[in-house]
Amino acid sequence: MAVLVTGGAGYIGSHMVWDLVDANEKVVVLDRLSTGFEWAVAPEAELVVGDIADGELVGRLIAEHGIDEIIHFAGSIVVPESVADPLGYYLNNTVASRALIEAAVRGGVKHFIFSSTAAVYGSPKTMPVPETQGPAPESPYGTSKWMTELMLRDTGAAHPLTFAVLRYFNVAGADPKGRAGQSTKGATHLIKVASETALGKRPFLEVFGNDYDTPDGTCVRDYIHVSDLAAAHAKALAYLRAGGASIVANCGYGHGYSVLEVLDTVREVVGRDFDVRMSGRRPGDASAIVADASIARERFGWEPRYDDLPLIVGHALAWEEALDKRNAR
Repeated sequence: MAVLVTGGAGYIGSHMVWDLVDANEKVVVLDRLSTGFEWAVAPEAELVVGDIADGELVGRLIAEHGIDEIIHFAGSIVVPESVADPLGYYLNNTVASRALIEAAVRGGVKHFIFSSTAAVYGSPKTMPVPETQGPAPESPYGTSKWMTELMLRDTGAAHPLTFAVLRYFNVAGADPKGRAGQSTKGATHLIKVASETALGKRPFLEVFGNDYDTPDGTCVRDYIHVSDLAAAHAKALAYLRAGGASIVANCGYGHGYSVLEVLDTVREVVGRDFDVRMSGRRPGDASAIVADASIARERFGWEPRYDDLPLIVGHALAWEEALDKRNAR
């Protein structure tokens, strides 16, 4: 018996794989390595290079490894890119996910955990935003994820497949043990970009919009440590295995930081200033979004361990330095 992790060579997926391996789970990773890295996969896991849209391949993996659970991370995640290429996002996120879900049903998979996003909410009317607030995505990225949520809802009603949809907020940081981190070249995560800029890997950092209706005019986000997010997936998996009903849950800390607050924290942690330039708003960006994560806490017992912005930044900076050493080999 094994757990299939799609996108397990990527940023969040690789942390999930390490968590599963640490728990002595048998893990199969399916990743086409478009943004992930073979070296990022824990050596105890089996890596299969391929596409989640390949139903024949997925079906074979399910049968050969006795896969009962799928944790689905694979997909595209950049909001402005989705605005410029909506059809690409619907193909890569929604159409491919449909193929994966179909293969799961055909193979008799029992449980499915889906990596969704706070972008399904758009600009929330109330904050912290609860799962009961209706989706109103403002980008094709958010819509592509919401469409997959709907497919899971309807599939779960028609077939014996229980699922957990985890809508998470702004993921940051790196494995405290230094085994994994955000490694994709040209990544757009703020703390990643700020860490690279502070260490001289980028000449400057752009702040996209300083005229939002927020305390300092810049966007406010709920930053969650990637290891806490992986732990939430592990808790959701245990919940489903114990007979829990299908669930939709936010993953965030319940408080936010503006872009400028994050940059000040990076400066404090790294001990130096760096070049920051103001730019116009990006299409699809919500002004502020913060999670109400009470369902995750109450229903499957998720308790964050790394809810500390300087700690998150410190782990991100440590990973950047480790990445430099790896790339210099």
